[in-house]
Amino acid sequence: MTHQFHKRGRWGKRKIQNFSSTPSFLVLLLLIFGLVACGGKSPPASQQNTAASSNPDSNLTFFDVTLEQADEVGRPIWKVRAKTAKYTKEKQIGQAESPYGELYQDGKIVYQIKADVADIEQDGKQLFLKGKIFATDPNNGIVLEGNELEWRPKEDLLIVRNKINGTHKKLQAVAQEVRVKTREQRMEFSGGVVANSIDPQMQVRTEHLIWNIKEEKLIGDRPLEIDRYKDNKISDRGKGNYAEVNLKTKIATVQKNAQLELLDPPLQIASNSMTWNMNAETVTTNSPTRMFQRAENVTVTANQGEMKIPQKTVYLKGNVNAVGQRRQSLRSNTLTWYLDNKLVEAQGNVVYRQIDPPLNFVGETAVGNLQTENILVKGGSSSGRVVTEIIPQERAKRQ
Repeated sequence: MTHQFHKRGRWGKRKIQNFSSTPSFLVLLLLIFGLVACGGKSPPASQQNTAASSNPDSNLTFFDVTLEQADEVGRPIWKVRAKTAKYTKEKQIGQAESPYGELYQDGKIVYQIKADVADIEQDGKQLFLKGKIFATDPNNGIVLEGNELEWRPKEDLLIVRNKINGTHKKLQAVAQEVRVKTREQRMEFSGGVVANSIDPQMQVRTEHLIWNIKEEKLIGDRPLEIDRYKDNKISDRGKGNYAEVNLKTKIATVQKNAQLELLDPPLQIASNSMTWNMNAETVTTNSPTRMFQRAENVTVTANQGEMKIPQKTVYLKGNVNAVGQRRQSLRSNTLTWYLDNKLVEAQGNVVYRQIDPPLNFVGETAVGNLQTENILVKGGSSSGRVVTEIIPQERAKRQ
């Protein structure tokens, strides 16, 4: 352990470094001045003014303080400077005025920190600041604002907590806590997370959100909601239990109870897995899907589906079943749904069924308006004729 004291002008400068063997730099400062007091001689009045002052409340004040800590090979892991630092014996903490410093990883600055006033604690292994804290990553411009900061260099972990506000040119987020892995360039926000991206214009709400900075990817591993904006107005709303959003490609993959509600055209899409391309404005599902149009009260289920939002067209395939308001249904292998024109085109093993009047039509293709029950069925047998079944009323009632 070494202690270096340098005088500068009228005020003395205090530089304390390599104190990893002590529990706290505050205790170290107290011990230094305790030794001075026990030396048998009082320091000159001028030295008392330049070093520190004590009062009946056991307060010590130091001027122009620099706190440093190095790793096993002598590389810095933090440096903190302050105009003044006060040590209060009763609180066992030091309060620094206008502290500014750097946090290091592998000898390189990973974050710059500053505050107006902060309580500082350290034990050689970690640094803790409490106050209105600002931490800036000089490499990518990320600024983290919070009321507590903890730096654990051996764990490669920076924690900022208590009402977090994170800003970046591509993302802004608020949360209760953020954990930063500096080597991995990875952030984990937790507690009431609300993140807004600039491009795509989008808001994510969840309890836990991971941001892979290099990959420009957001990962939500808890239930989350996503609002997509167009011209500063919500255009689509999605939610699920898991999602990955690539900010570079503007593609979101939503899984586990995935749901998407489009406002124009008004359509609800539900599936266990869907890909939402915000740039191309398409939605693709590769697992069983359900689509519901509230205005026409039409529900369509299928094994797979794709929605082209600008064209207002849906393509479905595999066990397609479309059901209208009066329980009229159209089953087929594939179905194209033109939402604007309220038309459907079905192909392959087509079966159209309506309740009133009770009729069944079997064919190879069908086209028409399901809601108005105006459906034209073609093909159906080796002769190419449509197979029509007229259902007696009694049988229809039983069905």
